[in-house]
Amino acid sequence: MGASIYKNKKPAIIFLIPAFLFMIVYLYYPFLQNIWNSFQNIRQLGSSGEGFLDPWYSNYVEMFHDEVMWISLKNTLIMMPVTLVGQVGIAIVLALMVDNITHGKHFYKTVYFFPIVISATALGLLFNLIFLYDKGMLNQILEKLGKVGLTDWKGEGLALFTMMLPVMWQYVGFYFVILITGLNNISDELYEAARIDGASTFQKVRYISIPLLHNVICTCSVLAVTGALKVFDLPWTMFPKGMPLKSTFLTGTYMYYHTMETKNVDYGSALAVLIVVLGIVLAKVVNAIFKEKDY
Repeated sequence: MGASIYKNKKPAIIFLIPAFLFMIVYLYYPFLQNIWNSFQNIRQLGSSGEGFLDPWYSNYVEMFHDEVMWISLKNTLIMMPVTLVGQVGIAIVLALMVDNITHGKHFYKTVYFFPIVISATALGLLFNLIFLYDKGMLNQILEKLGKVGLTDWKGEGLALFTMMLPVMWQYVGFYFVILITGLNNISDELYEAARIDGASTFQKVRYISIPLLHNVICTCSVLAVTGALKVFDLPWTMFPKGMPLKSTFLTGTYMYYHTMETKNVDYGSALAVLIVVLGIVLAKVVNAIFKEKDY
C-alpha cells in the first residue's frame, strides 16, 4: 500500500515545475544571455548592446593575446592543486583524527568549521593586517625571533603564496564537515570486526575508512577544483585589481575587474563563458580520475 503512492508521477512533476522555472529564469537564461553579450559591443553595465563586434568573435581572439588573462589562468591552475592538497587533503587528515577520538568531537567540529561562517571580506582585511609590511603581526613575530629586516609578504615574490594561504585555510572546515559526515555513515560493525581480527588503528583507516570515503573524496575534489575557478571575494579584498603589477589576478577576479572596473562588459562576459567551459571540462577530468565506486 505504501509503495503504491510512488506509482503516480504527476504530483512529483507539479512540485518540480516551480524549481525548474526558477532555474530557467535565474540560471539558464542569464548564462545564455551572457554568451550573447560576449559577441556584443557593451561598454556600460546594465546597458544594451550597441551591435555585434567586428568581427563578432573578437573578444575570444583577444583572450589569446591578453597576457594578463594568461597570468590569471596560470594562477588559477596553480590554485587547483593547492585547494586539492591544502583543503581536501588537510580536511581528510583532520576528519580521520577527530573520528578516532572519544572526547571533544563537537568542540573540534565547531573550531574547524568556524572560518567558513566568517565573511570572506572580513577575513581578507584580517589577513591584510597579519601580512602588513610595517607592524604586521607576522613580521613582528619574526622580529622577536631575531630575523633581521622585514619581509614584504604582499610583494611580487610572495604575493601569490600570501593570497592562496587564506583561501586554503578558509575552506578546510567546509570539506571537513562533509568528510566527517561520510565517516559517521560507515557502520561501526566493520570497525568492530576489524578490531576483533587484530587490526590496528592505521589498518582500519587504510582498509575501511579511506576506501569507503572514496566517493565523498571524489565529490570534495570536484567542488575544490571548480571552486578554484570562481574564487573571488577574499583575493579581491587582499589584492584589488591584481596588485602588484596585475600578477595576482585569478579568472574570477579578472572577470570582475573588466566588468566592474574598466566597464568592458562584453569582454567580462567572454571571460565568464571561459570560466564555465573550464569548470565543465575540469569537473569531467576530476570525475574521470576519481571514479565513483559502488560498495
